[in-house]
Amino acid sequence: MQLTWLDSNSWLMEIAGKTILLDPWLVGSLMFNNLDWLFKGIKPKSYSIKQPIDLILLSQGLEDHAHPPTLKELDHSIPVVGSPNAAKVVKALGYTQVTSLSHGESYTLDNAISIKAVPGSLVGPQLIENGYIITDLIDQNRLYYEPHGYHSPTLKEESPIDVVITPVVGFNLLYVIPFLQGQKSTLELCKLVKPQFVLPTATAVGDVQYEGILAKLITQEGTVESFRQLLADYHLSTQVLTPKPGEIIELSLAKGVLT
Repeated sequence: MQLTWLDSNSWLMEIAGKTILLDPWLVGSLMFNNLDWLFKGIKPKSYSIKQPIDLILLSQGLEDHAHPPTLKELDHSIPVVGSPNAAKVVKALGYTQVTSLSHGESYTLDNAISIKAVPGSLVGPQLIENGYIITDLIDQNRLYYEPHGYHSPTLKEESPIDVVITPVVGFNLLYVIPFLQGQKSTLELCKLVKPQFVLPTATAVGDVQYEGILAKLITQEGTVESFRQLLADYHLSTQVLTPKPGEIIELSLAKGVLT
């Protein structure tokens, strides 16, 4: 299993001989409803994916997960799996092979990978987006992704899970409104599914620069090192890996070591 963090929520995964592009933001800026004065994310460099992409996987329909400028540039014939809201976005952009997954539903890619949608982030009063459990059907290794740190209690039924990609630090608006869960929720997740590895996503250690009114009102809660200490305090053997943007991480999960 190879994982490459492309900064923010974006990941390139090579699992069971297949390449999955997850929540890609590869080019251009990030804005919500084109309101750059409110919030704007700037990547100092663009990412070019050289190998063929077998699947695009989208957890949410919001711009930081279904990034319109990136999706407009990618090949619209690539199969896409996403939450119902994300599926609407890519269908409107002209993608031709789109599968919408509701919670509990699964998708199989070439008999090599299974993708199961589970309840994920709360992004509205009655809107819960997707997290995913990705299973290598050849080696039976499993990865769980949820980009905002909202973890369903139903994950207990999925334990153990080998690799988790989720925030390990929290981000709050005006100090009190959490929009990224962090230390506590991910600690409880590690107790629940006992992963070998956790890789932080949507962290403050990437290269992305943020501007706008909202960016000035965001505060961070906890650090990667304090989360490592929490794992040690609870006698959990989970390792926290912190790749740099663009760095390839190769996991040898059968032996539980990083190569």
